[in-house]
Amino acid sequence: MLVRQGFKYRLEPTGAQLEKLERTASICRYLWNSALALQRHRLERRGRILSYEDLASELRTAKHTEGLEFLKKAHSQAEQQKLMDLSDAFTDFFAGKKGFPRFKKKGCDDSFRQPQSVRVEGRHVFVPGIGLIRFRRSRDPLGTIKNATLSKRGKHWFISVQTEREVADPVHPSSSEIGIDMGVAKFAALSTGELVKPIDSFRRLEGQMRTAQRVLARKKKFSCNWKKQKAVISRLHVRIADARNDFLHKTSTAISVIRFHRLRRGHAVVYLEDLKVRNMSASARGSVQEPGRNVRSKSGLNKAILDQGWFEFRRQLTYKELWRGGRVVAVPPQHTSQTCAKCGHVSAENRRTQAQFVCVACGHEDDADVNAANNIMRAGQVLSVCGGGPPGPSAKQKPRAARKGRSRAAKAA
Repeated sequence: MLVRQGFKYRLEPTGAQLEKLERTASICRYLWNSALALQRHRLERRGRILSYEDLASELRTAKHTEGLEFLKKAHSQAEQQKLMDLSDAFTDFFAGKKGFPRFKKKGCDDSFRQPQSVRVEGRHVFVPGIGLIRFRRSRDPLGTIKNATLSKRGKHWFISVQTEREVADPVHPSSSEIGIDMGVAKFAALSTGELVKPIDSFRRLEGQMRTAQRVLARKKKFSCNWKKQKAVISRLHVRIADARNDFLHKTSTAISVIRFHRLRRGHAVVYLEDLKVRNMSASARGSVQEPGRNVRSKSGLNKAILDQGWFEFRRQLTYKELWRGGRVVAVPPQHTSQTCAKCGHVSAENRRTQAQFVCVACGHEDDADVNAANNIMRAGQVLSVCGGGPPGPSAKQKPRAARKGRSRAAKAA
């Protein structure tokens, strides 16, 4: 099996190297914005957008144009990769996968990619156009380095190298299955009865963020003090993102790896709800003609949902299970919180409170999220074996009816 993995390190560039990094990122950002403006102009005139080859030809011409000689100061492959990214962005837009490409802003999109000739030499990494840069080698990169992306977060530069290596087809050492119910008050409830508390990284620093933004609002825009305060806010955002990412990696690894962290054993099959986070966190503000209802409470719920990082957790868990021979199964979330895991009775009255589940049919009592996790695991097992069906006893009857219908049709034929 071919494994592609990224290894991210913090760089420690010299003053001259830092200037080269900033200049290359600035030129690549300029190319993206200029090419995007050109493509938008052609679309507004109902013309054909330029392909990557056409953009690369325009770049070669621009390097010899008066006033644009600064384009020669960046490595040509980094510039070509940025134009290639824009071409891919338009391809995804026309395919309906992503929205229309946006302009890149200084301080938010400082990055570029080198597709080849990147190598690690001890505690230094060689990047074409920059030279040997010292970095913090926290672990050794495994496999062959294929490309590297250099990016700036806060006041530090990082390098992420993508590697490839061939490994034997993995077999997960465990054969157990588990269902996971995602939430806000509890980050995750496992069908085994274990509960994972959320870290709420944004909520912890929300007060500091609010104060820092108010201080920024009183500064003169683009003054020295304004830039210093802007850097303070940027560092807070980095702290929030790093804390959330660390929590998600530890939790996803604990579920997939044997005897790690708080969980005693990993699980080969993980059943998760197929949550549409974008729809769940959509704004309820509405319009002037049709204003929304409960906008303030919905805004707080949206903030809490986005603070959990459900999609990123599912992404991490998916590739970690794949590397170890396991798999993740997405389950439709309908009625998982209203169904009794013991008798299969479905009713909204089963969950009168947020935390406790009491079945009105059989009297079964359990933690509401643990009950939902058991329903998710049962629905996932049905989905894996029969190709679908809602949780509950009725899910076992539909496949038999379908088989009977197929046999009658076969006899009639």
